[in-house]
Amino acid sequence: MLRRRWPVARDNARSVPWWRWCARVLLAVCALAVLIVGVANVVTVATTRDRVVTVEGAATALAGDAADAVVVLGASVYADGTPSDILADRLEVACDLYKSGAARAIIVSGDNRTSHYNESDAMKAYCVELGVPSEDVYVDHAGNTTYESMWRARHVFGADRIIVATQAYHLYRAMFAADCLGMQAWGVPCDKGAYDNQRAYSIREVLARTKDFYAALLRLPVDTAGEAVSLNDSGDLT
Repeated sequence: MLRRRWPVARDNARSVPWWRWCARVLLAVCALAVLIVGVANVVTVATTRDRVVTVEGAATALAGDAADAVVVLGASVYADGTPSDILADRLEVACDLYKSGAARAIIVSGDNRTSHYNESDAMKAYCVELGVPSEDVYVDHAGNTTYESMWRARHVFGADRIIVATQAYHLYRAMFAADCLGMQAWGVPCDKGAYDNQRAYSIREVLARTKDFYAALLRLPVDTAGEAVSLNDSGDLT
C-alpha cells in the first residue's frame, strides 16, 4: 500500500527574494522620512500662521505694547555691500515697523563667517540710510542660520517679544523657533514681488523647517560668539 505524501510547507522567509526585502526596508525608511518631514512642516505652519500680520496691523496685534525688537534675518549681499532684492525688502519692512512704533529696536542678524563677506554690517548701513538711528540698530554678526538668529535674539540680546521680518515662506520656521525658545513672536511678510529662484527657496524651506523644528524642540544651544548685549545699550555684538 502506497503511503500518501503530504506536501512539505516551504519556508516563506526563504521564498522571498533578497531584493524584495531590500525594497520593503527602503519603502519603510522613505515612509518614516516623509512622516518626519510632514509632521515638522504641518506643526510649524499650523502653530504660527495666526500671528502673521501686516506692518499696519502689527501695533494692534501687540496691543499697543511695542516689541523689544524687529529681528531681520540675513540674505545675500553684493560685493559692494548692496543688499540683494530679497534682503532689501526685509530691511525696508523692518524700518517701517520701527518708524511706526511697533518695535523699539532692530536686530540685523546675518552671516559674517569670512573676512570678505559681511551681511550684518551691510544690513545696518542700509537701515541707517533709511533713517533709523544707528544706536537703535543692533548687529548680530553670528546669525548664520535662522535657528541661531532666534537663539541669539533670546539668549544674547535678551529679547522677550519680537517681530520677525522676512519673506512669507520663511516666517513660520523663525516664529516656531522663537516660540520654543520662550519668546513671543509675530511675523510680518516682506514680499514685494517675485524673486529669482523662489521655487528652489520653497523646496529648500521644507527641509530647513524639519531641521529647525527638532533643534527648537530640543532647545539646542549655539555659540554666543561674544558677551551678552542689552537692547537698552547701544553697540554691536562682534
